[in-house]
Amino acid sequence: MLLKNGEFYLNHSFIQADLRITDGRIDTYGVLSAEPSEEVTDLSGSRVIPGFFDIHTHGAYGTDVNAATPEELESICCFFASQGTTSWLGSVLTDTEEVTCRAIDAFLAWQKLPHHGAVMEGIHLEGPFLSKDYKGAMPEKLLRMPDLDLIRRYQERAEGNIRYITVAPELPGVISMIPKLKEMGIQVAIGHSGASYETSMEAIRAGAMASTHTGNGMKLLHQHFPSIFGAALESEDLYCEMICDGRHLHPATVRIIIKAKGLDRVVAVTDSIMAAGLPDGRYKLGVNDVVVEKGDAKLVSDGTRAGSTLTTGQALRNLRRFTQFSLAELVPVLTENPAKLIGLDHRIGTINPGKEANLLVLKNGHVAKTMVQGQFVYEEQ
Repeated sequence: MLLKNGEFYLNHSFIQADLRITDGRIDTYGVLSAEPSEEVTDLSGSRVIPGFFDIHTHGAYGTDVNAATPEELESICCFFASQGTTSWLGSVLTDTEEVTCRAIDAFLAWQKLPHHGAVMEGIHLEGPFLSKDYKGAMPEKLLRMPDLDLIRRYQERAEGNIRYITVAPELPGVISMIPKLKEMGIQVAIGHSGASYETSMEAIRAGAMASTHTGNGMKLLHQHFPSIFGAALESEDLYCEMICDGRHLHPATVRIIIKAKGLDRVVAVTDSIMAAGLPDGRYKLGVNDVVVEKGDAKLVSDGTRAGSTLTTGQALRNLRRFTQFSLAELVPVLTENPAKLIGLDHRIGTINPGKEANLLVLKNGHVAKTMVQGQFVYEEQ
């Protein structure tokens, strides 16, 4: 396939070029002529960026990851593609071992289905080793003390596809567990935590590389006790997840996090639940009952905010609105940065020869076309 007359996001700027795709991967770019029998798409000068990678989402369009069938996971994939997400991790909310294993099995079965949307790159475990005091929407009765053997069982069952886990560093044994989790191929984030600054920095030195939904579900910065939030902002290596829906973080807080971290160390996530893409109403988040009013998801039991109804496309538009950064400056926050954090930047995250052809064609800041592995899977009507 040859994409003609596009403005492609290459090496952090937009360049007028043509792009050839071969066997689902980016082949070359420049001023190119069509080869015999090659399919040609004229982009008429439209901007093209890498597809978004959402590393923290619990579902969308009527499906909750914890309870999803393989076919329902595919329905999430198709919805996500319409919003610009071409890759994602299924975030399993803290649950019983039985339900977690069932979610893992559903993912493995999804891998064998024919695919028509985004690619589910693996699993994110949000818990169960989290603080009861900062549990957020986590069901307290299902939180557990650290148990490395449990995660080892999960990873073996998942055939190595658990890629990301959120832990509270103050729980006994978590810090010594971090290098072992990374040896299993699992990147570690700290969150749902009341950890002190000192404990959080110790976890970062042990190998933790991200903070889960920074500023939410964690002890906040105090001038005398910087806590986990302060450690997340100060650490040069740590990536900060941000939910940029205007509810979880004030726009000024988004700007402060970016100013502290730099654009190369922030990752926009949705933390979306099954209500994303649907009207207000009653929904589930794991075992929790959730009510969505004016797009804001909260637990029925006590009004605690419970994930979001955000999409990646809206997150990018919000970032444009919240900050003074250009589109070219913000693209890595949803593409390259999450790919680097999870260790998939050799395959996805940028438009470079050899990478998977996961591309978004933009029109007036919105996704007009989505390509996954060299095939258009969504086109705006």
